[in-house]
Amino acid sequence: MKKMNLPNKLTIFRMILIIPFVLLLLGGNGGWFGTLFEGTGKAVDYSALAIFIIASLTDLIDGKIARKYNLVTNFGKFMDPLADKLLVSAAMIALVELKRIPAWIVIIIISREFIISGFRLVASDNGVVIAASYWGKFKTVFQMVMVCLMIADIPGLRMLTNVVMWIAVALTVISLIDYLLKNKDVMREQK
Repeated sequence: MKKMNLPNKLTIFRMILIIPFVLLLLGGNGGWFGTLFEGTGKAVDYSALAIFIIASLTDLIDGKIARKYNLVTNFGKFMDPLADKLLVSAAMIALVELKRIPAWIVIIIISREFIISGFRLVASDNGVVIAASYWGKFKTVFQMVMVCLMIADIPGLRMLTNVVMWIAVALTVISLIDYLLKNKDVMREQK
């Protein structure tokens, strides 16, 4: 059996970090086990924020290492985007529970991810590799910033948080439309 390389270890680490992140974020705010963290509110929010930032940075680092040292694997191609989607989805679902983001926005964002994942699956079955677009990369950056601002929940930054949220939603829709238009041939029947 082959030894797991560093980028793949970072991907697994990112997935593991989702557990303490969600426990801290929900638990520290009177969530389903809030009594464990009673009276710690903002300190727990900032701990959850630190974990989210660390997990997000592992995504940046593992991709750079994999490309630079030619450590790209099938495991990484599959698990890296999955780990990203799990991290962001878990964060946004927790933020719905905390009433910091409307559920309909999370539904739009997660639906986009399912649609793109389905497209990529069909494309890979047809031997087509679909690269991420700049719209998708901008979308990801704004979603990460939005999540960070919502976790921090700083009253003086609420207007900025709302602006970033609306930009993230707009980029989510724009990147989906761009993706579908550029890759419409993927869904055509193969002869």
